[in-house]
Amino acid sequence: MGRRARPTPARLGEKLLQIRNAFGLSQSEMFRRLDVEDIITYKQISKYELSITEPPLSILLRYARLAGVQMETLVDDELDLPAKLPARPKRSREGV
Repeated sequence: MGRRARPTPARLGEKLLQIRNAFGLSQSEMFRRLDVEDIITYKQISKYELSITEPPLSILLRYARLAGVQMETLVDDELDLPAKLPARPKRSREGV
């Protein structure tokens, strides 16, 4: 009755690379743009893009906000990133 690791989205690394390329940034520039110096080392960006390691949720949230997409778009292999980034974030229907 051991714990199984949760499945990692197969396309996550590809999507993170796509976001960085859409902004025309190097890995070190992406590191600075995400403002994660106090959380990870810049070398982690490469590991995320190559799907060697999976970023923490706080890092995924920063990628999603930068790209203007929902986190669901990043982690759902069935969903593609918009062709143009940053996308216009969809407004929540709360409070309507």
